[in-house]
Amino acid sequence: MSNKIRILMSSDVHGYIYPYSYANNKPERQGFGLLGHTIKRLRNENTIVIDNGDVLEGSPFAYYHFEKEADRENPITQIMNEIHYDFFNLGNHDFNHGQDVLMEHISKLDSKCLSANLIYKGKPLSEPYHLINIAGKSIALFGVVTHFIPNWEKPENITDFEFVDALDCAKDICRQIKEEGKADYVIGVYHGGFEKEPDTGAELGGGTGENQGYEMCRQIDNLDILLTGHQHRPMKGVLFNTAYIQNYHQGTELSFVEIDTETNEITTEIMKVDEQPDEKILEIAQDEENRCQEWLDTPLGVSSVDLVINDENDARLHKSQVVTFLNNVNFAVSHADISGSAIFLFAKGFESKITMRDLVATYVFPNTLVVKKITGKILREYLEKTAEFWDVKDNQIIIEPSRDFPTPQHHNYDMLDGVEYEIKVSNPVGHRITYLTRHGVPVKDDDEFTLCINNYRAAGGGDYDMLKNAPTIMEIQRSAVELIAEYIMEEGDIDFDPVNNINVVI
Repeated sequence: MSNKIRILMSSDVHGYIYPYSYANNKPERQGFGLLGHTIKRLRNENTIVIDNGDVLEGSPFAYYHFEKEADRENPITQIMNEIHYDFFNLGNHDFNHGQDVLMEHISKLDSKCLSANLIYKGKPLSEPYHLINIAGKSIALFGVVTHFIPNWEKPENITDFEFVDALDCAKDICRQIKEEGKADYVIGVYHGGFEKEPDTGAELGGGTGENQGYEMCRQIDNLDILLTGHQHRPMKGVLFNTAYIQNYHQGTELSFVEIDTETNEITTEIMKVDEQPDEKILEIAQDEENRCQEWLDTPLGVSSVDLVINDENDARLHKSQVVTFLNNVNFAVSHADISGSAIFLFAKGFESKITMRDLVATYVFPNTLVVKKITGKILREYLEKTAEFWDVKDNQIIIEPSRDFPTPQHHNYDMLDGVEYEIKVSNPVGHRITYLTRHGVPVKDDDEFTLCINNYRAAGGGDYDMLKNAPTIMEIQRSAVELIAEYIMEEGDIDFDPVNNINVVI
């Protein structure tokens, strides 16, 4: 028997199964098919296999399943059982389709839950920790999830859940493990990332509490290994005597950790997944995947306007007409005065012949729409917040570094229609909106408007607290993708005069 204990962790697979891109069907080294092959190849008698959450949402396949075939058993659950995970943690996006979907997924998984800081109907969802005897050693394994979920999620999706502070919970569990003295090694699994740069201690992300990995390593002295996720950032190292690791998303990488029980040396490696898929995994979802592919190629309509995104940053800096189109949909559905939309990461836009493939490759989140009542003062605060996305370097407008690294925050830059405004990036934060008008008339602080935004932004996602606290006028409880698709089919030909109402200057 080997004297090495092996830990394999996947994280943030986001519903990807097949090794190709849904945007163009070209090969892509990603997904559970390749991931499962890699895990099965590396697994030995001294291996613990863990998934660290965010498996149920994020891919066009996942969207298709929950929109069109939700009455069928979720293939993702079946695939995780085929891979034979020993343990799983939950991620924030696993709540996106509601707690009934989530609890069914949990109940059908053969692996054990690690999410110790989640309280469901008054009871902890998991044991505080699991004790494992392997290679002649005792391992205490626990998991926690970012407790920031209520800041993003629709309230009806988390009705019966309570979220305990992840850092506090991890500290309490490790204190308990230390007092009981049963463990040779302590391993934490955290669906969250680092709030400070591990190498330098530099602040990342504003200290909101969303990510607490740095403080877990700093404050917990008996934490040997911290497996992290959520930020989609490949990283590994040792911080305050704790070995840490995190891999990239969509099943492109696997976190590999080994403990030498003779020397107590811990090694970490981020591995690219195998190029060969596990055919049994692919077969599980193949019939539904075939139907998904047919659905993706469904023609919706045509566009007489250039809605293709060739350069994401230029599309934000100069407001692609994709944004005008998305806001037009919001106006049609909500009849609001003002609408705000973002261009999501890797968005492709729409070809002249628009298909569902174009749509789900551009609007990648399962959002709904919300109408808020706001004043001119709140509107200006909203715009000042979104203006923080930009910075100036070498007399050029760039993305403000913390919005681009370690986790891209491109979805937190909104562009509004229904008003005209200028962002002067060289001005101090909070003083960048140099003019703000509606139909050419300056907006006053006590003016009142209705504003249509997605549910994530309405809940304050992206630190937009001014919107979270604004009164809600209406909730449109239908998928934004569904609403956009219906709009395209009803219009047939998307044709409008370009609206260039936003000016971003140095």
